[in-house]
Amino acid sequence: MSQISVKNLTFSYEGSADAVFENVSFSVDTDWKLGFVGRNGKGKTTFLRLLMGQYTYSGSITGGTAFDYFPYPVSPEELKEAGAQLADRWKPGCEQWRVICELNLLGVDAEVLYRPFGTLSFGERTKVMLAVLFSGENDFLLIDEPTNHLDQMSRESVKDYLAGKKGFILVSHERALLDACVDHILVLNRHSIEVQSGNFSSWEENKRRKDESARKENAKHLREISRLRQASAKSRTWADRNEGTKIGFDPVEEHDRPTRAYIGGKTKKMNSRIRQMRGRIEKEIQEKEGLLQDIEMVADLKVMPLEHHKKTLVRAEHISLRYGGAEKPVFEDLSFELCRDDRLFLRGVNGCGKSSLLKALLCQAGYGSPAQGDNPELFIEKGSLYTAPGLVISYVSQDTSFLKGNIRDFCRKRGLDESLFCAVLRQLDLDRMQFGKNMETYSEGQKKKVLIAAGILTPAHLYIWDEPLNYIDVFSRMQIEQLILRYRPAMLAVEHDERFQETVGTGFVDIGSAASVGECRGMP
Repeated sequence: MSQISVKNLTFSYEGSADAVFENVSFSVDTDWKLGFVGRNGKGKTTFLRLLMGQYTYSGSITGGTAFDYFPYPVSPEELKEAGAQLADRWKPGCEQWRVICELNLLGVDAEVLYRPFGTLSFGERTKVMLAVLFSGENDFLLIDEPTNHLDQMSRESVKDYLAGKKGFILVSHERALLDACVDHILVLNRHSIEVQSGNFSSWEENKRRKDESARKENAKHLREISRLRQASAKSRTWADRNEGTKIGFDPVEEHDRPTRAYIGGKTKKMNSRIRQMRGRIEKEIQEKEGLLQDIEMVADLKVMPLEHHKKTLVRAEHISLRYGGAEKPVFEDLSFELCRDDRLFLRGVNGCGKSSLLKALLCQAGYGSPAQGDNPELFIEKGSLYTAPGLVISYVSQDTSFLKGNIRDFCRKRGLDESLFCAVLRQLDLDRMQFGKNMETYSEGQKKKVLIAAGILTPAHLYIWDEPLNYIDVFSRMQIEQLILRYRPAMLAVEHDERFQETVGTGFVDIGSAASVGECRGMP
């Protein structure tokens, strides 16, 4: 066991006036299983890259340990190569037998190492990279959001795998994963960094208690600050009144001269005392403001669901979907019904047809053709898919690559009120500095917040969300949960966050060889 010590770390990107980190100090042990959480854009990935020595910073990071980072970079050309070839490039000196052992722990056959990497599913790619990552010795491992784009089954296997490991920092917004895999939490708060033993739930409970106590202390400090500001304003009024007593005397008249001299001297002394008092008051105000606690405030979001006159919004009866030219259907014999009060989650392995079903439904409701670009046309081969007449849908896509230009351009194209849209983005903790930037420069989490904000502001009978929480920070996830629980819109969603499903869902639809419909655990 060794210790990584961070002292007075300060870093800002070139050309930026705002520091990502400023005089940050903390330490971690290399045998910890450390969960790393914080708002989107607050510096989690940046910190990992600082550990890797990719940026120049002031302060110090010491520990005498080597680092390795997940995910490994893969170029389009490298997708044609086998995983075994890439492993040597990712981790020089990597022993293949160790990689195979790790793959076995992940429940993956070694043959995936010898297939072109681009032919592997997202889950298989993640598992190959993790196997290579953990095949070495003595490295402190930096794991950045390993469950993005993974289906439920793959997430469970990654969760079980990481639970048996140690010596890593895990950046994740998935609460179930953090609870299962970590024994310490590193949190980027709004104005501080804290390290705490335990998993995410234990940190969350401690945070709730601290915040409750801090709110009471803050209220007391704010009352005291208000009192001091009133005293400061009153002293300023006294000074103005004293200064005014010197006005109105005629210097030509002899009898005024001693009176003016007396008043002038008295006023000078009074002003000096007032300046001293105001200085003491302002100093005390600053001290009181410094006592205000670092509370993570979660703003209440609003959504505007429409109520349809029909109880049933969507009904699928024994449908089979197929892409044009494909030998086999995407799935077969799927039946389910979605009513006004339902929030259903589609479940199944990657590639089973969850997103395809959403596209078919959008097309059926009159929201354009599901065929996009070079993608073949999708059609219902068997069965029937019913959507209520006049059904208005708000759709959040899992794809963010189409986001171009700035916020103003986006609002104009979508017919959204720009000021209201920006207000929602601020509630989701998107910094105002981002509003004037092109969205191509946004992080994936920030892009997702753009799509979610647009989805929230679009009045609809049905909200269709396709993996909306990928890259979204844990605080924003809880915000969105509270929004859904408060307004209870009709929803059909693909989302693999287990905690999110259980909190807001009313049921699920399994897609695959054994299609089924059931209730969510923890149904509100």
